Amino acid sequence: MILIEWLQFILGVSFLLAGLGVFTVQVFGVFKFDYVLNRMHAAAMGDTLGIGISLVGLIILSGWNFASLKMALIIVFLWNASPVSSHLIARLEATTNPHLERCCEMEEGITEHLWDEDQREIIYADRDKTDRDKAREES
Repeated sequence: MILIEWLQFILGVSFLLAGLGVFTVQVFGVFKFDYVLNRMHAAAMGDTLGIGISLVGLIILSGWNFASLKMALIIVFLWNASPVSSHLIARLEATTNPHLERCCEMEEGITEHLWDEDQREIIYADRDKTDRDKAREES
């Protein structure tokens, strides 16, 4: 019986350490990348994987009880909520950033699908105004 408890402890701690390792890589990715979509991707993937692995370790350490059921439900909720929220944030960035081509590789013609005609006119009018202001400052 003591062998099973030691195996449970070693397995739970190794899952917790693996989760800590994923969080460390996540933090490195968030600070290393320059563009917001790259940082967001690193954070979202790290959160989903790191929290999942850490909670599995806590489930193993606590044994099979009601608390482990709650932690399993937290894993399910986070695996559903984190990708959805990340997708919405990325979609917002893609639709509001008129200079997306400078930061990301994009397929030909994809920007026409991101903005409707009214938004494109407003964004490009603002960009043309700032370009004219810069040209005035330089001359």
